Amino acid sequence: MKAHARLTACFDGTRTVLRELRSMAPLTLFPRRGRGSAAVVHLVNSATSPLGGDDLLLSIHVGPGASLRLSGVAATLALPGLHGEGSLSTVSVVVEEGGSLEYRPEPTVITSRARHTAVFRASLASEAYLHTREVLVLGRAGERPGSLTTSSQVTRGPVPVLRQTLTVGDPALDSSLAVLAGRRVLATDLVVGGPDLPAASGEWWSRTPLAAGGTLTTSLAPDAVTALRPFQSS
Repeated sequence: MKAHARLTACFDGTRTVLRELRSMAPLTLFPRRGRGSAAVVHLVNSATSPLGGDDLLLSIHVGPGASLRLSGVAATLALPGLHGEGSLSTVSVVVEEGGSLEYRPEPTVITSRARHTAVFRASLASEAYLHTREVLVLGRAGERPGSLTTSSQVTRGPVPVLRQTLTVGDPALDSSLAVLAGRRVLATDLVVGGPDLPAASGEWWSRTPLAAGGTLTTSLAPDAVTALRPFQSS
Protein backbone atom coordinates (compact mmCIF):
# COMPACT_ATOMS: atom_id res chain seq x y z
CA MET A 1 0.00 0.00 0.00
CA LYS A 2 1.15 3.51 -0.84
CA ALA A 3 -0.34 6.53 0.87
CA HIS A 4 0.47 10.25 0.98
CA ALA A 5 -1.32 12.49 3.49
CA ARG A 6 -0.84 16.27 3.48
CA LEU A 7 -1.34 18.95 6.10
CA THR A 8 -0.81 22.70 5.62
CA ALA A 9 -1.30 25.26 8.38
CA CYS A 10 -1.33 29.04 7.77
CA PHE A 11 -1.74 32.10 10.01
CA ASP A 12 -4.59 34.36 8.88
CA GLY A 13 -3.71 37.30 11.14
CA THR A 14 -5.61 36.14 14.22
CA ARG A 15 -5.30 32.36 14.34
CA THR A 16 -3.90 29.32 12.56
CA VAL A 17 -6.14 27.79 9.91
CA LEU A 18 -5.76 24.52 8.04
CA ARG A 19 -5.46 25.34 4.33
CA GLU A 20 -4.96 21.71 3.36
CA LEU A 21 -6.03 18.59 5.23
CA ARG A 22 -5.78 15.59 2.96
CA SER A 23 -6.00 12.13 4.46
CA MET A 24 -5.21 8.92 2.64
CA ALA A 25 -5.83 5.61 4.37
CA PRO A 26 -4.26 4.51 6.60
CA LEU A 27 -3.09 8.07 7.44
CA THR A 28 -6.20 9.89 8.64
CA LEU A 29 -6.10 13.46 9.96
CA PHE A 30 -8.78 14.80 12.32
CA PRO A 31 -8.84 18.54 13.20
CA ARG A 32 -9.67 19.42 16.81
CA ARG A 33 -10.54 22.69 18.50
CA GLY A 34 -7.31 24.27 19.70
CA ARG A 35 -6.49 26.75 22.43
CA GLY A 36 -5.52 30.28 21.54
CA SER A 37 -4.23 30.77 18.01
CA ALA A 38 -2.84 27.25 17.50
CA ALA A 39 -4.40 24.54 15.34
CA VAL A 40 -4.67 20.99 16.69
CA VAL A 41 -4.83 17.83 14.56
CA HIS A 42 -4.91 14.17 15.56
CA LEU A 43 -3.30 11.48 13.41
CA VAL A 44 -5.13 8.15 13.34
CA ASN A 45 -4.19 4.90 11.63
CA SER A 46 -7.49 3.98 9.97
CA ALA A 47 -6.18 0.55 8.92
CA THR A 48 -3.59 -1.90 10.21
CA SER A 49 -0.27 -0.38 9.21
CA PRO A 50 2.51 -0.24 8.46
CA LEU A 51 2.55 -3.73 6.99
CA GLY A 52 5.46 -5.14 5.07
CA GLY A 53 5.37 -3.57 1.60
CA ASP A 54 3.70 -0.33 2.75
CA ASP A 55 5.16 3.05 1.74
CA LEU A 56 3.58 5.82 3.82
CA LEU A 57 4.34 9.56 3.55
CA LEU A 58 3.04 12.39 5.72
CA SER A 59 3.84 15.93 4.52
CA ILE A 60 3.48 18.81 7.00
CA HIS A 61 3.84 22.48 6.04
CA VAL A 62 3.61 25.22 8.67
CA GLY A 63 3.46 28.71 7.18
CA PRO A 64 4.94 31.95 8.59
CA GLY A 65 3.63 32.68 12.09
CA ALA A 66 1.39 29.59 12.17
CA SER A 67 1.26 27.24 15.15
CA LEU A 68 0.33 23.56 14.79
CA ARG A 69 0.10 20.68 17.26
CA LEU A 70 -0.10 17.24 15.66
CA SER A 71 -0.40 14.18 17.87
CA GLY A 72 -1.27 10.51 17.60
CA VAL A 73 -4.11 8.81 19.44
CA ALA A 74 -2.92 5.19 19.58
CA ALA A 75 0.29 3.21 19.27
CA THR A 76 1.45 2.15 15.80
CA LEU A 77 2.22 -1.52 15.17
CA ALA A 78 4.85 -2.27 12.52
CA LEU A 79 3.90 -5.71 11.18
CA PRO A 80 5.61 -8.16 8.81
CA GLY A 81 4.53 -8.66 5.22
CA LEU A 82 3.39 -11.97 3.79
CA HIS A 83 6.66 -12.44 1.92
CA GLY A 84 9.11 -10.70 4.25
CA GLU A 85 8.86 -7.28 2.60
CA GLY A 86 10.01 -4.21 4.48
CA SER A 87 7.82 -1.19 5.24
CA LEU A 88 8.65 2.51 5.06
CA SER A 89 7.10 5.50 6.81
CA THR A 90 8.33 9.03 6.08
CA VAL A 91 7.42 12.30 7.77
CA SER A 92 8.48 15.38 5.78
CA VAL A 93 8.24 18.74 7.57
CA VAL A 94 8.67 22.37 6.49
CA VAL A 95 8.29 25.16 9.08
CA GLU A 96 8.62 28.74 7.85
CA GLU A 97 9.73 31.90 9.71
CA GLY A 98 7.95 32.36 13.01
CA GLY A 99 6.12 29.05 12.57
CA SER A 100 5.78 26.47 15.32
CA LEU A 101 5.22 22.72 15.12
CA GLU A 102 4.73 20.24 17.94
CA TYR A 103 4.68 16.71 16.52
CA ARG A 104 4.19 13.97 19.09
CA PRO A 105 2.99 10.64 17.70
CA GLU A 106 2.20 7.73 19.99
CA PRO A 107 4.80 4.91 20.37
CA THR A 108 5.74 2.64 17.46
CA VAL A 109 5.93 -1.07 18.33
CA ILE A 110 8.24 -3.20 16.18
CA THR A 111 6.64 -6.64 16.18
CA SER A 112 8.28 -9.98 15.48
CA ARG A 113 9.60 -10.44 11.91
CA ALA A 114 8.73 -6.86 10.91
CA ARG A 115 11.33 -4.95 8.83
CA HIS A 116 10.52 -1.29 9.18
CA THR A 117 12.26 1.94 8.20
CA ALA A 118 11.14 5.25 9.73
CA VAL A 119 12.40 8.56 8.29
CA PHE A 120 11.87 12.02 9.78
CA ARG A 121 13.17 15.02 7.85
CA ALA A 122 12.53 18.65 8.67
CA SER A 123 13.51 21.93 7.04
CA LEU A 124 13.18 24.82 9.48
CA ALA A 125 13.53 28.54 8.92
CA SER A 126 16.04 30.27 11.17
CA GLU A 127 13.28 31.59 13.48
CA ALA A 128 11.06 28.49 13.45
CA TYR A 129 10.23 26.22 16.40
CA LEU A 130 10.04 22.42 16.39
CA HIS A 131 9.31 19.96 19.17
CA THR A 132 9.13 16.32 18.15
CA ARG A 133 9.23 13.09 20.11
CA GLU A 134 9.74 9.47 19.06
CA VAL A 135 9.09 6.43 21.26
CA LEU A 136 10.16 3.03 19.93
CA VAL A 137 9.06 -0.21 21.60
CA LEU A 138 11.01 -3.31 20.61
CA GLY A 139 8.42 -6.05 20.43
CA ARG A 140 5.21 -6.70 22.30
CA ALA A 141 5.40 -8.20 25.79
CA GLY A 142 7.48 -11.38 25.67
CA GLU A 143 8.15 -11.01 21.93
CA ARG A 144 11.48 -10.66 20.16
CA PRO A 145 11.27 -7.64 17.84
CA GLY A 146 11.90 -7.51 14.13
CA SER A 147 14.34 -5.00 12.66
CA LEU A 148 14.07 -1.22 12.57
CA THR A 149 16.10 1.55 10.97
CA THR A 150 15.16 5.05 12.08
CA SER A 151 16.75 8.24 10.77
CA SER A 152 16.31 11.94 11.51
CA GLN A 153 17.53 14.80 9.31
CA VAL A 154 16.83 18.33 10.55
CA THR A 155 18.15 21.60 9.14
CA ARG A 156 17.65 25.16 10.39
CA GLY A 157 18.14 27.58 7.55
CA PRO A 158 21.16 26.24 5.66
CA VAL A 159 22.68 24.65 8.78
CA PRO A 160 22.32 20.95 9.66
CA VAL A 161 20.95 20.56 13.19
CA LEU A 162 20.68 16.78 13.49
CA ARG A 163 21.58 13.83 11.31
CA GLN A 164 21.12 10.56 13.12
CA THR A 165 20.50 6.97 12.07
CA LEU A 166 19.93 3.97 14.32
CA THR A 167 19.39 0.34 13.38
CA VAL A 168 18.09 -2.14 15.94
CA GLY A 169 16.90 -5.72 15.82
CA ASP A 170 20.12 -7.69 16.26
CA PRO A 171 19.83 -9.36 19.71
CA ALA A 172 23.59 -9.34 20.32
CA LEU A 173 23.98 -5.65 19.46
CA ASP A 174 20.79 -4.55 21.21
CA SER A 175 21.99 -6.10 24.46
CA SER A 176 25.33 -4.27 24.22
CA LEU A 177 25.99 -1.30 26.52
CA ALA A 178 27.03 0.63 23.39
CA VAL A 179 23.56 0.27 21.84
CA LEU A 180 20.41 -0.42 23.92
CA ALA A 181 21.84 -2.30 26.91
CA GLY A 182 18.97 -4.75 26.68
CA ARG A 183 16.34 -2.06 27.24
CA ARG A 184 13.08 -2.51 25.35
CA VAL A 185 12.07 1.14 24.88
CA LEU A 186 14.05 3.96 23.26
CA ALA A 187 12.65 7.49 23.42
CA THR A 188 14.07 10.67 21.89
CA ASP A 189 12.87 14.24 22.32
CA LEU A 190 14.11 17.03 20.03
CA VAL A 191 13.49 20.75 20.59
CA VAL A 192 14.76 23.37 18.14
CA GLY A 193 14.10 27.06 18.61
CA GLY A 194 13.24 26.84 22.31
CA PRO A 195 15.20 28.10 25.33
CA ASP A 196 18.80 26.96 25.67
CA LEU A 197 19.11 24.11 28.17
CA PRO A 198 22.33 22.81 29.68
CA ALA A 199 23.60 19.27 29.28
CA ALA A 200 22.17 16.90 31.86
CA SER A 201 21.98 13.17 32.49
CA GLY A 202 20.58 10.58 34.85
CA GLU A 203 20.08 6.85 35.00
CA TRP A 204 19.83 5.74 31.36
CA TRP A 205 18.97 9.18 29.97
CA SER A 206 20.87 12.22 28.74
CA ARG A 207 20.16 15.69 27.37
CA THR A 208 22.62 17.11 24.85
CA PRO A 209 22.74 20.68 23.50
CA LEU A 210 23.21 20.62 19.73
CA ALA A 211 25.93 22.66 18.06
CA ALA A 212 23.51 24.42 15.69
CA GLY A 213 20.97 25.11 18.45
CA GLY A 214 18.35 22.98 20.14
CA THR A 215 18.53 20.03 22.51
CA LEU A 216 18.23 16.28 22.05
CA THR A 217 17.15 14.14 25.00
CA THR A 218 17.48 10.35 24.79
CA SER A 219 16.10 7.80 27.23
CA LEU A 220 16.35 4.01 27.53
CA ALA A 221 13.97 2.05 29.73
CA PRO A 222 12.16 -1.28 30.11
CA ASP A 223 8.78 0.40 29.49
CA ALA A 224 7.37 3.55 27.86
CA VAL A 225 6.20 5.18 31.10
CA THR A 226 9.69 5.06 32.56
CA ALA A 227 11.26 6.19 29.29
CA LEU A 228 9.14 9.36 29.24
CA ARG A 229 9.91 10.51 32.79
CA PRO A 230 13.06 12.50 31.90
CA PHE A 231 11.09 14.53 29.35
CA GLN A 232 8.45 15.46 31.93
CA SER A 233 11.06 16.78 34.34
CA SER A 234 13.39 18.47 31.82
